[in-house]
Amino acid sequence: DIFKFINNTFPYGEFYIVGGATRDFLLKKQDIHDIDIATSLTSAEIKEYLKDANYRFENLGIVNYSLYKYHITFATMRKENDYLDFRHPSKIEFITSPLIDSYRRDFTINAMAYNDEVGLVDPFNGVEDIKYHKIQCVGKPEDRFAEDALRILRAVRFASQLNFVLEPNTSYVLHKMYRNLESISAERINSEFCKIAASSDFCVQMVLYSDVLSLFIPEIKDMFDFPQNNPYHIYDVWGHTIHAVEAYFCDCEEDLNPIDLITSLAVFFHDIGKPHCYQDGEDGIRHFKGHGRVGADMTDGIMKRLRFDNDTREKVVQLVYYHDATFEVGEKYVKRWLNKIGEEQFRRLLNVRRADIKAQAYIEQDSRLQKIDNIENILEEVLQKDECFSLKDLAINGKDLIEIGYKPGKEIGNTLNCLLQLVIEGAYPNEKSELLKYVKMTKEKNGCS
Repeated sequence: DIFKFINNTFPYGEFYIVGGATRDFLLKKQDIHDIDIATSLTSAEIKEYLKDANYRFENLGIVNYSLYKYHITFATMRKENDYLDFRHPSKIEFITSPLIDSYRRDFTINAMAYNDEVGLVDPFNGVEDIKYHKIQCVGKPEDRFAEDALRILRAVRFASQLNFVLEPNTSYVLHKMYRNLESISAERINSEFCKIAASSDFCVQMVLYSDVLSLFIPEIKDMFDFPQNNPYHIYDVWGHTIHAVEAYFCDCEEDLNPIDLITSLAVFFHDIGKPHCYQDGEDGIRHFKGHGRVGADMTDGIMKRLRFDNDTREKVVQLVYYHDATFEVGEKYVKRWLNKIGEEQFRRLLNVRRADIKAQAYIEQDSRLQKIDNIENILEEVLQKDECFSLKDLAINGKDLIEIGYKPGKEIGNTLNCLLQLVIEGAYPNEKSELLKYVKMTKEKNGCS
């Protein structure tokens, strides 16, 4: 489809599909939508034939174009030299050779190019590295990481996403040069970290590259080798967190559910407050009272520093705050949670709690996991029966209260919230006539109680 479009659109020039699209095609991945195309044409020449295309970085010869389900990025083939700030080349030379263009790319698996006439151009044996599940730099890793320090984190990200391993020398140099990431903006760090956190091999990267992660999240250093000294735990805080992340991802795989970034981040951060709020009892048992609140405050600060969007940050912080709350089995308890945080967040909270339990000692583990399953079953029943757990589900509203004599204002909100709690607790049915009867009966006593 892509080359048919190219051949019908451009009367001259060379075009090669490069980078991730070529790699993912060889990995037999489905639904490839982002297509990078290296071309001998300049951006001005591309725009001449694609009137509705958009410039991205005109000085780099990059043009964006949408075609059906594809997002296409055209880039004039180029050679780059003299990287002075661990990101930007100070000298760019446009060329017409896909071979030379490939020298500026980061890893061998991303340095392949495909043309429907020439076939596959693979100057650095990227096909072989794909075969052996290996991440290896193009040329010397020292040079590639010096050109753009973000490649250090990208190497970890590709290993995590593809379930690959870094080639030994690439990994060795990465551990030597990872501090160059200090020159990279929080926004760019955030983008790569989120991709790692939403990848199935996240827990492996936590083990192998904790030094890299702790560079931009130094708070996790306190978790390393921090003993819990508690019969419910068999790992230190960092080890427990790694196993919890692994448990969450295993659950996703077993249930064929996609990995949820918010849940993954919540599992990653859930015990970050423990080293900062512990008490050792006389019996030698260590307790972490209030670590959910402390961890939530720390997580909030970390995610602000890393420029997370407000919605993601607030939801992750909420899950960290509540992850160690008391969970009771019963319809009214489930409805309380639904009222407090909503269905989506409650499901996430149960997943965080399940992962947390699976990463603990085996003491009563089965019964504690069964409790989570029972709560989840009740949740499904509540949702299936369309039970009332929010004001929008309540059988009466503010207009109904005004009709029986209430004045618009705070009193109406308080009364509706009181009625909602009565319905949630099962004290009154969610029926308009019954609720109005109760309100009329208690109105003379200054609202419901």
